[in-house]
Amino acid sequence: MADQRAQQMTEKDYMAEAMRLAKEAAKAGEVPVGAVIVKDGKIIGRGRNRREESNRSLSHAEIEAIEEANQNLGSWRLVDCELYVTLEPCPMCSGAILQARINRLVYGTKDPKAGAVDSLYQLLADPRLNHQVEVVSGVLADEASLLLKEFFLKLRSSKNKPE
Repeated sequence: MADQRAQQMTEKDYMAEAMRLAKEAAKAGEVPVGAVIVKDGKIIGRGRNRREESNRSLSHAEIEAIEEANQNLGSWRLVDCELYVTLEPCPMCSGAILQARINRLVYGTKDPKAGAVDSLYQLLADPRLNHQVEVVSGVLADEASLLLKEFFLKLRSSKNKPE
Protein backbone atom coordinates (compact mmCIF):
# COMPACT_ATOMS: atom_id res chain seq x y z
CA MET A 1 0.00 0.00 0.00
CA ALA A 2 2.82 2.42 0.86
CA ASP A 3 4.47 1.75 -2.52
CA GLN A 4 1.20 2.48 -4.32
CA ARG A 5 0.88 5.75 -2.40
CA ALA A 6 4.46 6.76 -3.26
CA GLN A 7 3.87 6.11 -6.95
CA GLN A 8 0.76 8.28 -6.88
CA MET A 9 2.48 11.30 -5.34
CA THR A 10 2.57 14.42 -7.50
CA GLU A 11 4.99 17.32 -7.82
CA LYS A 12 2.80 19.25 -5.39
CA ASP A 13 2.96 16.40 -2.85
CA TYR A 14 6.76 16.35 -2.92
CA MET A 15 6.89 20.15 -2.77
CA ALA A 16 4.48 20.07 0.19
CA GLU A 17 7.03 17.90 2.02
CA ALA A 18 9.74 20.42 1.14
CA MET A 19 7.44 23.18 2.47
CA ARG A 20 6.99 21.24 5.72
CA LEU A 21 10.78 21.19 6.09
CA ALA A 22 10.97 24.91 5.26
CA LYS A 23 8.46 25.66 8.02
CA GLU A 24 10.53 23.53 10.39
CA ALA A 25 13.56 25.64 9.46
CA ALA A 26 11.64 28.87 10.12
CA LYS A 27 10.59 27.65 13.58
CA ALA A 28 14.27 27.01 14.31
CA GLY A 29 15.16 30.57 13.26
CA GLU A 30 16.63 29.52 9.91
CA VAL A 31 15.79 30.97 6.50
CA PRO A 32 12.78 28.81 5.53
CA VAL A 33 14.02 26.60 2.73
CA GLY A 34 13.29 22.88 2.50
CA ALA A 35 14.27 20.21 0.00
CA VAL A 36 13.56 16.58 -0.83
CA ILE A 37 15.16 14.21 -3.32
CA VAL A 38 13.02 11.59 -5.01
CA LYS A 39 14.03 8.43 -6.86
CA ASP A 40 11.51 5.99 -8.29
CA GLY A 41 8.66 7.76 -6.49
CA LYS A 42 10.31 7.50 -3.07
CA ILE A 43 11.85 10.29 -1.01
CA ILE A 44 15.48 9.33 -0.40
CA GLY A 45 16.82 12.61 0.95
CA ARG A 46 15.47 15.46 3.03
CA GLY A 47 17.04 18.73 4.06
CA ARG A 48 16.34 22.13 5.47
CA ASN A 49 18.48 25.16 6.09
CA ARG A 50 20.64 24.72 9.22
CA ARG A 51 23.36 27.35 8.86
CA GLU A 52 22.57 29.11 12.12
CA GLU A 53 22.30 25.96 14.22
CA SER A 54 25.31 24.22 12.65
CA ASN A 55 27.48 27.32 12.15
CA ARG A 56 28.36 25.87 8.75
CA SER A 57 28.16 27.94 5.57
CA LEU A 58 27.33 24.86 3.50
CA SER A 59 24.25 23.81 5.51
CA HIS A 60 21.72 24.70 2.82
CA ALA A 61 18.61 22.56 2.39
CA GLU A 62 19.74 21.21 -0.98
CA ILE A 63 23.17 20.16 0.33
CA GLU A 64 21.59 18.38 3.31
CA ALA A 65 19.16 16.52 1.02
CA ILE A 66 21.94 15.57 -1.41
CA GLU A 67 24.11 14.23 1.41
CA GLU A 68 21.28 12.11 2.80
CA ALA A 69 20.42 10.78 -0.66
CA ASN A 70 24.10 9.94 -1.30
CA GLN A 71 24.17 8.02 1.95
CA ASN A 72 20.89 6.19 1.24
CA LEU A 73 21.97 5.18 -2.28
CA GLY A 74 25.59 4.50 -1.35
CA SER A 75 26.69 6.63 -4.30
CA TRP A 76 27.67 10.20 -5.06
CA ARG A 77 25.75 9.92 -8.33
CA LEU A 78 22.06 10.74 -8.01
CA VAL A 79 21.14 9.71 -11.55
CA ASP A 80 17.41 9.44 -12.22
CA CYS A 81 16.69 11.57 -9.14
CA GLU A 82 14.58 14.68 -8.79
CA LEU A 83 15.20 17.51 -6.34
CA TYR A 84 12.25 19.51 -5.00
CA VAL A 85 13.19 22.73 -3.22
CA THR A 86 11.09 25.66 -2.08
CA LEU A 87 13.49 28.38 -3.30
CA GLU A 88 15.52 28.65 -6.51
CA PRO A 89 18.99 27.28 -5.74
CA CYS A 90 22.00 29.54 -5.27
CA PRO A 91 25.29 29.10 -7.21
CA MET A 92 26.72 26.71 -4.59
CA CYS A 93 23.64 24.48 -4.56
CA SER A 94 23.32 24.60 -8.35
CA GLY A 95 26.91 23.39 -8.57
CA ALA A 96 26.14 20.58 -6.13
CA ILE A 97 23.09 19.59 -8.21
CA LEU A 98 25.28 19.36 -11.29
CA GLN A 99 28.01 17.43 -9.48
CA ALA A 100 25.46 14.96 -8.08
CA ARG A 101 24.10 14.37 -11.61
CA ILE A 102 20.52 15.05 -10.53
CA ASN A 103 18.29 14.82 -13.61
CA ARG A 104 15.46 17.14 -12.66
CA LEU A 105 14.93 20.15 -10.41
CA VAL A 106 11.53 21.39 -9.32
CA TYR A 107 11.54 24.59 -7.32
CA GLY A 108 8.95 26.88 -5.81
CA THR A 109 9.78 30.56 -5.95
CA LYS A 110 12.51 32.50 -7.71
CA ASP A 111 15.40 34.08 -5.81
CA PRO A 112 16.14 37.41 -7.53
CA LYS A 113 19.16 38.07 -5.27
CA ALA A 114 20.96 34.72 -5.43
CA GLY A 115 19.16 32.40 -7.86
CA ALA A 116 21.51 30.53 -10.18
CA VAL A 117 18.92 28.54 -12.14
CA ASP A 118 16.84 31.28 -13.79
CA SER A 119 17.20 34.62 -12.00
CA LEU A 120 20.88 35.64 -12.05
CA TYR A 121 22.48 32.71 -13.84
CA GLN A 122 21.32 29.64 -15.75
CA LEU A 123 23.93 27.17 -14.51
CA LEU A 124 21.79 24.06 -14.86
CA ALA A 125 21.23 24.68 -18.58
CA ASP A 126 24.74 25.78 -19.51
CA PRO A 127 25.80 23.66 -22.51
CA ARG A 128 29.48 24.21 -21.69
CA LEU A 129 29.10 21.98 -18.63
CA ASN A 130 29.09 18.20 -18.80
CA HIS A 131 25.60 17.84 -17.31
CA GLN A 132 22.35 19.75 -17.73
CA VAL A 133 19.25 19.51 -15.58
CA GLU A 134 15.59 19.67 -16.54
CA VAL A 135 14.00 22.51 -14.57
CA VAL A 136 10.40 23.12 -13.52
CA SER A 137 9.66 26.30 -11.57
CA GLY A 138 6.64 27.75 -9.82
CA VAL A 139 5.33 24.68 -7.95
CA LEU A 140 3.69 26.05 -4.77
CA ALA A 141 5.47 29.34 -5.55
CA ASP A 142 2.94 31.54 -3.74
CA GLU A 143 3.19 29.52 -0.53
CA ALA A 144 7.00 29.42 -0.65
CA SER A 145 7.22 33.16 -1.35
CA LEU A 146 4.79 34.01 1.45
CA LEU A 147 6.72 31.89 3.95
CA LEU A 148 9.96 33.71 3.08
CA LYS A 149 8.32 37.16 3.17
CA GLU A 150 6.73 36.48 6.56
CA PHE A 151 10.02 35.15 7.96
CA PHE A 152 12.03 38.21 6.89
CA LEU A 153 9.30 40.64 7.97
CA LYS A 154 9.30 39.05 11.43
CA LEU A 155 13.10 39.09 11.52
CA ARG A 156 13.26 42.78 10.58
CA SER A 157 10.54 43.79 13.05
CA SER A 158 12.27 41.95 15.92
CA LYS A 159 15.56 43.72 15.12
CA ASN A 160 13.83 47.12 15.13
CA LYS A 161 12.16 46.67 18.54
CA PRO A 162 13.73 48.57 21.44
CA GLU A 163 15.18 46.33 24.14
